[in-house]
Amino acid sequence: MGESILKNKSFLFALHIVAAYKDLCCRQEYVMSKQLLRCGTSIGANIAEAERGQSVSDFTAKMYISLKEANETDYWLRLLKASAYLTEEEADALLSECDELVRMLVATTKKTSNRAF
Repeated sequence: MGESILKNKSFLFALHIVAAYKDLCCRQEYVMSKQLLRCGTSIGANIAEAERGQSVSDFTAKMYISLKEANETDYWLRLLKASAYLTEEEADALLSECDELVRMLVATTKKTSNRAF
């Protein structure tokens, strides 16, 4: 089986989050940027864990955790944008990627939730 599109997109998103974190640290913003780093990179980590889930229920649970982390990432991105730590352009690019991941995760969890029960 080939590489998952969701897995690849979440990995690339994590790389963009790491770059944003480094940039935010240069701007001397450490608290919100650390929160963004944690949840933004956790999306892909949980997708990778789900890939080796012990059951459909385990897979679905990990995907729901990824979805929750993506929702939290969206929150921190919007807050960093509103507080002008991220420019509108920077934030909107990351928010667009995050929204795409959310939509993919919602579709995945809906599909697998029906099989888990």
